Amino acid sequence: MLSIGQSAPKLLGKDQNGHNIRVEDFAGKKLILFFYPKDNTPTCTKEACNFRDNYALLQSKGLAVVGVSIDGAKSHQKFITKHSLPFPLIVDEDKEWVQAYGVWAEKQMFGRKYMGTKRTTFVLDEKGNILHIISKVKSAEHTQQILTLLGL
Repeated sequence: MLSIGQSAPKLLGKDQNGHNIRVEDFAGKKLILFFYPKDNTPTCTKEACNFRDNYALLQSKGLAVVGVSIDGAKSHQKFITKHSLPFPLIVDEDKEWVQAYGVWAEKQMFGRKYMGTKRTTFVLDEKGNILHIISKVKSAEHTQQILTLLGL
C-alpha cells in the first residue's frame, strides 16, 4: 500500500472512450482518484453519483475526479450514460492500477474468499503526491468526507 507524501504511481491508462489518461494530466489540480469494485452495483453507484451531484462544487475548489475499476470500456460507458457521470473512468482490466495502488486484495463475502478491488480513494496534490488515503469510504457522503479532510 502506498503512503501519504509518496508520489503517486506514474501509469498510463485508457478511459471509457479509449483516450490516454495519467495522473500527470491533472498537474496543477488536486485529484480525487477513487477505486471502486464494480460498475452499476448499489454502493459503487452511490459513490459515483455523490461525486456527480457535487462535481461543480469539487471543480470550483480545484479538484478533478477520476474513477478506476477493473471493468471494461463498454461497462464504463453504460455506467456513465445511465448515471450521467461527468468524469472519466479508467479501464483497468489488466489490474495494473489496482495493483500499483495496493487496492487489489483478498475479500470475503458470505464466507467465500476472493480477490477484488478494495474501495479506496487517493487524494493527490497538484504535483501528484498523495495527500490523503481514504480506506473507510462513506459512499453516500464521500464528497463531504474529502472536503472535510482538505479543510474546504
